[in-house]
Amino acid sequence: MRIALDTNVLAYAEGAGDPHRQGIALALLEAMKTSGAVLPVQALGELFNVLVRKAGWSREQARQSVLAWKDAFTLAHTSAETMLSACQLAAAHQLSIWDAVMLSASAEANCQLLLSEDMHDGFVWRGVTVANPFKPELHPLLASALAD
Repeated sequence: MRIALDTNVLAYAEGAGDPHRQGIALALLEAMKTSGAVLPVQALGELFNVLVRKAGWSREQARQSVLAWKDAFTLAHTSAETMLSACQLAAAHQLSIWDAVMLSASAEANCQLLLSEDMHDGFVWRGVTVANPFKPELHPLLASALAD
């Protein structure tokens, strides 16, 4: 199963925020190493921003983190088609454009899951199900993927 990762998974893994969520994020990322996880390019830009603005990292530290994540996972790029699809998704479902870009890129990368706490857990669009990995009870698709 192809799984896309939203920014919050990376940010928590880097220690930006709740220590409990950091543990969850690190365990998820360890499990994803062999699963062919996908990282939408959008997440890299958002991560840089979170690390600098919210976590107080230097721009160079944030850049190094982004480079490390870029090398760790397959990237899902944002094309013109991705953006146009995201605009349609945002308009139809009242999502922020950036969440819609994340979901659109995940769909174009043939992912079945997008791990995110920012969107509605269980929302499905173009075959991609959003699952919040930080909820006490995991979405059944995520639980199944982690059991494999």
